[in-house]
Amino acid sequence: MLIEYVEEALRRARYDKIDDPEPFYGEVKELKGVWASGKSLEECRNNLKDVIEGWILVSIKKDLKIPKLGKYAIKEPQGTAA
Repeated sequence: MLIEYVEEALRRARYDKIDDPEPFYGEVKELKGVWASGKSLEECRNNLKDVIEGWILVSIKKDLKIPKLGKYAIKEPQGTAA
């Protein structure tokens, strides 16, 4: 579930070139505050993946709503582990 959610977020990412030492900029508009930059598109995408993963962890810890992306949603596990 988590891997699929991150992959869907990356599919929704939009990238631009900006005037900066790290000229590649990417963001996922559906995930508030999720953006990254990099010296190459590949570096930007890898950085964005790390940001998405961290954003999910912080959102879970702070009990913030995580939006559904297409058919993917992050849900709290039901019940307790044995």
